[in-house]
Amino acid sequence: MTPTQFIQSGEIRLAAYHWGQPQGKKDKRPTIVCIHGYPDSAEVWTGIALQLAERFHVVAYDVRGSGQSSAPQGTAAYAFEYLVDDLKAVIDAVSPERPVHLLAFDWGALQAWEAVLGRRLQGRIASYSAAAPSLDHVGNWFHRRLGSGSASEWLQALQRALGSSYMVMLNIPVLPELTWRLGLGRLWPRIVSALEKTPVKAASSLPGDAKHGLGLYRANLLPLLLKPGQRKTALPVQLLVMSRDPFVPAAMFDGMEEWASNSHKTEIDGGHWWPLSQAGKVAGTVSRFIEETVAAQPKTRAS
Repeated sequence: MTPTQFIQSGEIRLAAYHWGQPQGKKDKRPTIVCIHGYPDSAEVWTGIALQLAERFHVVAYDVRGSGQSSAPQGTAAYAFEYLVDDLKAVIDAVSPERPVHLLAFDWGALQAWEAVLGRRLQGRIASYSAAAPSLDHVGNWFHRRLGSGSASEWLQALQRALGSSYMVMLNIPVLPELTWRLGLGRLWPRIVSALEKTPVKAASSLPGDAKHGLGLYRANLLPLLLKPGQRKTALPVQLLVMSRDPFVPAAMFDGMEEWASNSHKTEIDGGHWWPLSQAGKVAGTVSRFIEETVAAQPKTRAS
C-alpha cells in the first residue's frame, strides 16, 4: 500500500493514507481518522475504509514504528504522550479546520483514549468509536476487585489477569523478539485467519511492526495499570463490543460510562481483528453513529 501523504511529528515521519477525499470546497464530508493496533499497520483498515469512503473522508496512518512510518530509538519514545503528539500532527494535517471522528481498536484504541480523556486535543475530536476500554478504566477495574475483600471479585481479577498474561510476556526483554524471529511471524497470518474465519495475508512490514510495536506495551502498560487516572470525557463515544474477542472480553467494558458519560455500547458478532472480517457490519454501525452525532450538533448561522 502506497502512502498518500507523509506527515512530520517531531523527528518521526508518519505515513498516511486517504480514501474519499473531499472534492471541492462544497464537499464538507466529515473526516474519520483510524488508528490500528499491534502488530498491525494502517493496511488493516483498507476494507472498512473503502466502504466508509462512500460518505466520509477516511484517513489511516501507520503508528510510529509500523508500516512505512519511521521508528524512534528506545522504548520511552513509544509513550502515550508522543503517540498523542502524532495524532495531533495527523489531525492538523488532514483536517485543520474541523474536528475529526476517531475509530480505533487494540493499542490504537488505548492511545486514542489518551487523546479523548486528555486536554491536548480538546475541540479537535468530534466523536470516538472505540473497540477497547481505556487503560484508566482497566486499571481501576483491577484495583477495585483486588481491594474489595470479596472472594468472587478476586477470582474475576485472577481470571482476567490470566487471560491477559501474554501482555506480561511482551514486557520481558528479548524473549518476544526471539519468538517473532523464530517462527511466530510465519504463523501469524494463520493464527489471525483462524480467529477471524477469513483468509489473511501477512503485511510485508510485519517483522518490523512486531518488533518496534513492543514499545507500546513496555512504555505504557504497567504505569497506567498500577496507577490509573480518574479522567472523564463528555464526547459522544460508541463502544464497539465484539462478542468473539478473546483479548478484549465484553465484561471489560462494564462501567466505562464512569469515564465516558455520553457513551453507549454496540455489540457486534466479531473477533479482535474485525477490520479484516467485519468491515461491512462495522462500517454501517460507525456511519450511523457519526451521522447521528453530526445531526445532533448545534447549527451555526452564516454571517
